[in-house]
Amino acid sequence: MMLLLDVGNSRVKWRLVGRSVHSAGIATHAALGDLAATLETPSITRVLGSNVAGDEIATTLSAMVARRGLSLEWIMASAERCGVTNLYTHPTQLGVDRWAALIGARARHPRATLVVMAGTATTIDMLAANGHFLGGLILPGVHLMRQALAANTAQLGGRAGRLAPVPRNTADAIFSGCLHAQAGAIERMFRQLQEPYAKCLLSGGGADDIAPLLDIAVQRVDNLVLDGLLQLARET
Repeated sequence: MMLLLDVGNSRVKWRLVGRSVHSAGIATHAALGDLAATLETPSITRVLGSNVAGDEIATTLSAMVARRGLSLEWIMASAERCGVTNLYTHPTQLGVDRWAALIGARARHPRATLVVMAGTATTIDMLAANGHFLGGLILPGVHLMRQALAANTAQLGGRAGRLAPVPRNTADAIFSGCLHAQAGAIERMFRQLQEPYAKCLLSGGGADDIAPLLDIAVQRVDNLVLDGLLQLARET
C-alpha cells in the first residue's frame, strides 16, 4: 500500500492507496496527529510526496516516515513523465504541485486541458492534446486577494461578503470582484487552447466558489496533485 502526500502552503492532504483508495485526510501543518496515525498502517510500503511549503515541514514529515522504517520520496518536476512533456524554459523550476496536477489531469482527460488549482494561490496551466505543457499563470487566490485589499486600503475592511450579480455593499463587491478576477483569468486562458474537446479540470479549496461563474466546459476534481502522484508511483 502507498501513502501519497500533497504538502501545500497551509495544509497536508494525503491518500492511502492499495487496489483502490483506502482512506484520505487533511491536516494543518501544526496538527499532524491524524497523519501520524495513518502512518501506523502496517501495510504501507512506500510514501511519495509533493511539497511546496518549504524545508521545515519536509523535515518533519520525513522524520515521521523514517520512524516507520521508510524513506519519503519527494518528487521533482522533470522534462517528461507519464505522457506529459514539460515545455517550461527550465523544466525543473516548475512547481512540483503544478507538475503533479498536470500528470493527474492527463490521466483523467487525455485531450486539451486547462488545469486549475484554486488554493492559497491559483495556478492556471495549459496542457495540449499531445501532452505538452505549454505554460500557465499564477495569481493570488481569492483569500489572498481579499487580504491584500484589507491590509493595504484604509476604507476597505475584511468583513466577509457573498457573491452577488451586481454587488451593492463593499463586502460583496470585494468578494464578487475577487471571484470574477479568478474566473476571467481562467476563461481567457481556456480560449487560448483553441482545441476541440478541451476541458477545464478545477481543483483546490476555492474551486466550489469559482466553478459556478465559468462559462466553459469544467469538471470539479477533488485533488489532482494526489492523482498525479499515483501516476508517478505507478510509472516507477
